[in-house]
Amino acid sequence: MSHTYLLEVGLEEMPAHVVTPSMRQLQTRVEKYLTEQRIEFDQITAYSTPRRLALEITGLSDKQPDIDESVKGPAKKIALDDEGNWSKAAIGFTKGQGVSVDDIEFKEIKGTEYVFVNKHVAGKSVAEVLSGLNDVITSMTFPTLMKWAEYKLDFIRPIHWLVSLLDDEIVPFKILDVEADRHTKGHRFLGHDLTIKTATDYVQTLKDDFVIVDPAERKALIKDQIEAIVAEHNWTLDWDEELLEEVNNLVEWPTAFAGKFDEKYLVLPEEVLITSMKDNQRFFCVRDQAGKLQPAFIAVRNGNTDYLDNVIAGNERVLVPRLEDAKFFYEEDQKVTVDEYAQRLTRVSFHDQISSMADKMKRTRVIAELLAKELNFTDQEVADLQRAADIYKFDLTTQMVGEFSELQGVMGEIYANLMGENKVVATAIREHYMPISAEGALPATKVGALLAVADKLDSIFSFFAVDLIPSGSNDPYALRRQAYGIVRILNDQQWHLPIFSVQAQLPALFAAAGLTPKYEVAKNADQVQSFFMDRMKQFFSLAKISHDVVDAVTAVPATDLLSVMSAAKVLAAHHQDAGLKDQMEALTRVIRLAKKQPIDNPTVDPTLFQNEAEQALFDQVSHFDQTAALDAQFAALVNFKDVINDYFEANMIMDPDEQIKHNRLSQMNQLANLTHVFGDLDQLIVK
Repeated sequence: MSHTYLLEVGLEEMPAHVVTPSMRQLQTRVEKYLTEQRIEFDQITAYSTPRRLALEITGLSDKQPDIDESVKGPAKKIALDDEGNWSKAAIGFTKGQGVSVDDIEFKEIKGTEYVFVNKHVAGKSVAEVLSGLNDVITSMTFPTLMKWAEYKLDFIRPIHWLVSLLDDEIVPFKILDVEADRHTKGHRFLGHDLTIKTATDYVQTLKDDFVIVDPAERKALIKDQIEAIVAEHNWTLDWDEELLEEVNNLVEWPTAFAGKFDEKYLVLPEEVLITSMKDNQRFFCVRDQAGKLQPAFIAVRNGNTDYLDNVIAGNERVLVPRLEDAKFFYEEDQKVTVDEYAQRLTRVSFHDQISSMADKMKRTRVIAELLAKELNFTDQEVADLQRAADIYKFDLTTQMVGEFSELQGVMGEIYANLMGENKVVATAIREHYMPISAEGALPATKVGALLAVADKLDSIFSFFAVDLIPSGSNDPYALRRQAYGIVRILNDQQWHLPIFSVQAQLPALFAAAGLTPKYEVAKNADQVQSFFMDRMKQFFSLAKISHDVVDAVTAVPATDLLSVMSAAKVLAAHHQDAGLKDQMEALTRVIRLAKKQPIDNPTVDPTLFQNEAEQALFDQVSHFDQTAALDAQFAALVNFKDVINDYFEANMIMDPDEQIKHNRLSQMNQLANLTHVFGDLDQLIVK
């Protein structure tokens, strides 16, 4: 017989951004628990609202299957004392397994006899297994935690009720002072205390009391309601999926409505209006058919249509002060020059162990100039880059960004354009923050992209230099995201930049520029390189590059990340080539020899050759074009197979004559060095 089980955890309202991840986490943890407990089931359906996490599990088996197993105990010499009596170890082992010493038998494993007992384990009932879910729930993790009353449990919000029903029977368990039963709560304002008769009644019982527990159903309803309002007013709306997800996790019974504001606020930049409405009020912005922003918005209340006019008026009323503030800041900010704002950054801290924001900009300019030289930027591009680097954080001292921090960079571009900066500089000010998320949009301009790279490099070098290095999940300064952003920008722009050698040059360059950082600039350089190679692995993983290719290209220290990406692309493209296994075996034989007997700057003396095979390998290495495209270099490397095999057939590398031996090892090292452009080919797994 199969069963249906309902679990609901009732809470105080959770933050919107936590609801969906928490629902998925609970589902994953319960699924893992049931699997480990050997309980079969058909499906787990997860539900969530701001004040509840719930699961409906269908097709549950009656019980765990019985198990007959043979359990290994201590070695025979430990199980018996000198007189042949059972030792405490043997007696304790059998007690722990629920059997007696009479059930012991000995089995030999690799020449040693061990105690074994056969035992029958009767499967627990599904109800008994489900009663252990309290530990699953309390083991959940969250980005923010609360304690309440005198309890020691950390949880996202205080737990107020628990529902635990197997079909129509309560499965008892307890978390703190809350005992699981069949009682839940409907909508906070429209609903009542409810009793769930049977697990399958849950969704409809809650819906009858103004709670839609299925987040997908709730989201679809919100979209339908908003689209109806948009159609009624002949508006258009660009769906903001992030905002839709947030609104969906703020309500249990959604009702969408339209509101308006005074047209005078349309003089504000769109970004300011949208931020005021979206980030502060969770309003959707609307446009006319020509795409012009309208003095109106759409919002969603957590309730029905009762007194909706009052709700609309209230939402319109709370928006006005935000827009008034924004209008005031916008007008006041334009009374100060860009350079005056930039000068104020001497009083803004980047980090108390590193420097002011003004000094950060100076360091970034030095890095940017060095990188621009590597990329052969034109004089105009360099001039634009220098100007951008001198002012790119200026908007941090404006009133608008002081109020709306999410507009940093955006207001920098707007104000720079209004105050006469050229468009390239203004765009770079906004783009230097990009990407603002792991897979966010990248800078579109060369100057903006290089400023973004330079700014992020300075942050990474500086924090590593003062030992504020990300560890585990701890990354308070988002250095992983910044490093991954650099990787993506280099790939997008196809820039070959020796970013690791840059760090070594900075002490001298900073000194020449009159900068005196209070930390050792090039400290922890090896850790910086490892940090970037980990981000490369993340990049390759998302590109679905096989693990052995990733291991190969990231195994050798690299100065140029784009070359590593290109090497991975070539290896991935040829990974399944016919005959590659034999070709790789020949090359990796050389590589392994070179690893065991490394020679720095190997030189080969042809006068010491004793046969044609040595000369043939020498000639082929001499004609190898290290300036060719990587695809051509790979083709040339795998073409060494026959000459390598002939070489090993004709020669003993470890010749008794030290000169001959060294010369042959030098040949191995020379050829192995040619493969380093692809990392360590010995890591490839070729079938």
